[in-house]
Amino acid sequence: MAKKLANARLALVLVAVLAVVAPLPAISASKPSLAGFQPQALVVTSRPIELDSDEPKRASFGKLNWLGGLELASKSPVFGGLSGFAIKRDGIGFVAVSDAGLWLTGALAYRDGHLTGLTNVRAGPLRASGGKALEAEDDRDAEAITWARDGKSVYIGFEHHHRIERVTLKEDELGNPLETRTLPKTARRAHPNGGIEALGQLTRGPSAGWLIAFSERQRDKAGNHRGWLIGPRSSKPIGLKRLKGFDVTDLAVGPDGDIFVLERRFRFSEGVKMRIRKIQAADVRPGATLTGEVLLEADGRLLIDNMEGIAAHRSANGSTVLTLVSDNNFSRFLQRTLLMQFALPPRGRDEARR
Repeated sequence: MAKKLANARLALVLVAVLAVVAPLPAISASKPSLAGFQPQALVVTSRPIELDSDEPKRASFGKLNWLGGLELASKSPVFGGLSGFAIKRDGIGFVAVSDAGLWLTGALAYRDGHLTGLTNVRAGPLRASGGKALEAEDDRDAEAITWARDGKSVYIGFEHHHRIERVTLKEDELGNPLETRTLPKTARRAHPNGGIEALGQLTRGPSAGWLIAFSERQRDKAGNHRGWLIGPRSSKPIGLKRLKGFDVTDLAVGPDGDIFVLERRFRFSEGVKMRIRKIQAADVRPGATLTGEVLLEADGRLLIDNMEGIAAHRSANGSTVLTLVSDNNFSRFLQRTLLMQFALPPRGRDEARR
C-alpha cells in the first residue's frame, strides 16, 4: 500500500514539476505579491516525515545517514518557494530566501538530535540599496544564499536580473545590500531562468576567500556546468562535470571547507530525482572541471520533492550535517515544502553502514 501511495504521489509531482520547466510566465503567475508586506512573525507548522515509507526505520541512504525531516506549512500566502537555505554553525539559527523575494529567519528545534519544528520564524521582503522592497519580478528572484565570512551578512544570488549581493543581517532581519559583485559576461548573459542557482564562500584550499557559483543550466563547450570563482574585482571560470543530465540547484561549503552540491533531474518517464555530490576543497581552483564523489542519489520511491536548497554544519559528534529544503512553487496541493537532514559520518566511522 505504501508503494501505491508513493506512486500516486509521484504522479502528482510529475504534474507539479511542470512549473519548474515551464516557460517563465507560468512560473511568475503563481508567485505572491509582496507589495506592502512588512517584516513580521510567521507561524509555520510542521509534521514529521519518513524518507522511505516502506522502511520507516531505515537509516542509511547511499553514503549518508538519515536524521529525519519535516513537512512545513503556513497559512500565510507568502510562505513557499524556498530556494536557498543557510544555517549557523550551531545548527540552530537559519536564514532562507524564496524566489518571490522573501527572506525568512528563525531557529530549528530538535529533540534527541532529530528535527521537531521551526521556532521564532520571521519574514520580510528583500530590499534594494535604497531600502525599498523589491517588487519587479525580474529583481526579486532569489535563488541562493550563503554566509559571508564576517558572520554578520549574507551573499544572495539572483536570477533574471543576474547578480550577487551582500546583504546585512541584524537582529534576525535582512536589511539593505552592502555591495553588488560584478558578474562575468557569461553569467550576465544566462537565460533568465537559468542563471546562478548555487553559491558559497570558500573557506579552505587554493581558492579560499573567493565566492563559488554555478549556473543551473548554462553549460560550457564540453557540455559541463558552467561556474565561476568570483572575487571583489575579478572572476575566474570553473566547471562541474555534468552527470546523467542533472541540473545544479544549490551548494553548501561544509565545516571542513569541502563543497556539497545539490542537483535535480526531471524526466516524464521517471519523475523527479535528486543527487548530492561532495567536492574536496583542495580540488577547487581556476579552470578546473570538478567531479567529486556521489554521496546520495534518490528518486520518487523516496519522499523527495523539488529539492532546491542545501546547508551544512558540524554536529556535536563530529559528523557533517546536511540540511535540505524543497521549493513547492507556491503550490498548496501538488508540491510540499520539505526540510530534511542527513549526516555524513566522520572519516573512519560507520563504514559498515555505507
